[in-house]
Amino acid sequence: MSRIGKNPITIPQGVEVKVDGNVATVKGPKGILTKEFLPCTKIEVTEGKAIVSIDSAEHGNIHGLTRSLLNNMVIGVSQGFEKTLEINGVGYKAAKQGKKLVLSLGYSHPVEFEDSEDITIDVPNPNTIIVKGIDKEKVGQMAAIIREKKLPEPYKGKGIKYASERIMRKEGKAGGKK
Repeated sequence: MSRIGKNPITIPQGVEVKVDGNVATVKGPKGILTKEFLPCTKIEVTEGKAIVSIDSAEHGNIHGLTRSLLNNMVIGVSQGFEKTLEINGVGYKAAKQGKKLVLSLGYSHPVEFEDSEDITIDVPNPNTIIVKGIDKEKVGQMAAIIREKKLPEPYKGKGIKYASERIMRKEGKAGGKK
């Protein structure tokens, strides 16, 4: 039995969870999320709590995953998710032009990203990008795609990194005489 899977999910005020077979729909103040789960899982919603169970012990690895995915849906429609990225490097910057994110990363051309209906991208200052949305998976994927355009290098730390990420710095060449 999964330690994570057996914990009940507390449903906050203003959030509604409906289960139809193995399809869960979560509706809240920030939006609606729908996800289809495997048929071996069973979700019961009673008195402000959702409990995930499985039909046999051989599906124990799915138990905790299903509970975490459903919990992320509940958190997403009530609070939302966000990832913060930082840009380091001389001349590297981000700007918002309408619904487009424009990055200057030392290439011969600017790199552009469009906002989608699920994800919003904010640029509070030229060196910070905030990716927000209700779906944790899509927020993380968009942040990873943006970061991938200029990965941080270990010598000077130039590039795009997560705000919580720590770059292991390397020492440069030892330029001594022989």
